[in-house]
Amino acid sequence: MCLQYFAKSATILEDIRKKEGEQRMAKKVAQFFKVSFEQFQQGYEDTFGTIDEEVLRGIYEEIKLPKRATKGSAGYDFYMPITAKLMPGETLKIPTGIRVKIATDWVLKCYPRSGLGFKYRLQLNNTVGIIDSDYYMSDNEGHIFAKITNDSNEGKTVELKQGTGFMQGIFVEYGITVDDEATEVRNGGFGSTTK
Repeated sequence: MCLQYFAKSATILEDIRKKEGEQRMAKKVAQFFKVSFEQFQQGYEDTFGTIDEEVLRGIYEEIKLPKRATKGSAGYDFYMPITAKLMPGETLKIPTGIRVKIATDWVLKCYPRSGLGFKYRLQLNNTVGIIDSDYYMSDNEGHIFAKITNDSNEGKTVELKQGTGFMQGIFVEYGITVDDEATEVRNGGFGSTTK
């Protein structure tokens, strides 16, 4: 009896997926790009100090644009530009080398990869990273940074290898209030819109 129920449920879900696939597709609202080498160099050296330019160019060339792991994934994986180890309680600011052009009325919300959060309590320091559509044209080219902390209370060290996913971004549509009167234009990064 129980097996019949699960078999019937699986068939129903498969029918729904087929109909959804035929009828609609997720909206295409954004595109990822690399920041310029000069912008990446500025962000990298601000975080890690001066490095040989040829070595840094090699790191820059290896940066992968975020992508979804599967057709059903909501999140776009962001990849580590370098290998880093985080001991419990340690924090790291990561210059991703990535910027994103987003349609108006959409936002990119960034979270730690769920497996890293579950295994190591890896967390973004601002809980959820919010990338607004107008950040793309800011004075730092819209360079996306992530500040992460290994919040392990079990003494676990996390190693994040170059080219592996550490954060995921999900595009979300948003609304505004009926009496909204915002007219300011962004020109800056973190906290630049706070007055």
